[in-house]
Amino acid sequence: MNKKQLRKELVEIGKRIAEEKLVIGPGGNSSARLGNIIYMKASGIPFESAKEEHYIGVDLKTGKIVDGKLKPSCEISMHLGCYRVRNDIGAVLHSHGPYSVAYGMLGKELKAFTPDFIAVVKTNIPLVKYVVPSTNELAEVVKEPIKNHNGVLLANHGLLTVGSNLKEAFYRTLLVEDAIKTIIYARALGVRMRFFTEKEFCEIDNLKAESYRRKLLSKILKD
Repeated sequence: MNKKQLRKELVEIGKRIAEEKLVIGPGGNSSARLGNIIYMKASGIPFESAKEEHYIGVDLKTGKIVDGKLKPSCEISMHLGCYRVRNDIGAVLHSHGPYSVAYGMLGKELKAFTPDFIAVVKTNIPLVKYVVPSTNELAEVVKEPIKNHNGVLLANHGLLTVGSNLKEAFYRTLLVEDAIKTIIYARALGVRMRFFTEKEFCEIDNLKAESYRRKLLSKILKD
């Protein structure tokens, strides 16, 4: 994939983020990796209005702009921190979905309770304490759980997901929002949630059928 193709995909995923109402206005941010350059949404540009030139190339090691003239997202440190702790991360999405924000106020980790969650997200989603947005402190707080998880709930702020590519990160965002929606519906019905135990998580994770489904999903995400 070249930078034009990557920017085009960033635009397309950004529009889907807006359509799903995972952000309002200029909120949220996204990025994707191309070698040692991270293409990131410019600061203050709404996803639905963003064009290819609104995704700025930033050097992974130095954080300096190497492609574009606009200022990158104010959450640049948080994005770069994720890429620096895991070589397998190819994309980072930060959204302000209402269900993720609401669940974050419970102060609890989001645990898996469906096979789909295990297949797509692959890890539970921990919660990190509230930290002032756009700061190096937030980047430091986030990068620790990202070492071993594919998403993090940010208290009073939203959700961050990572993936090998943009589609994977986006699907993880959608699945987390949908899972929290299910929890809210269950509570409204007076149903007590049953989350998977660690043993049950591993049993599903190691199923041959699950392995086959993941291969198919991986192919779809790369297309």
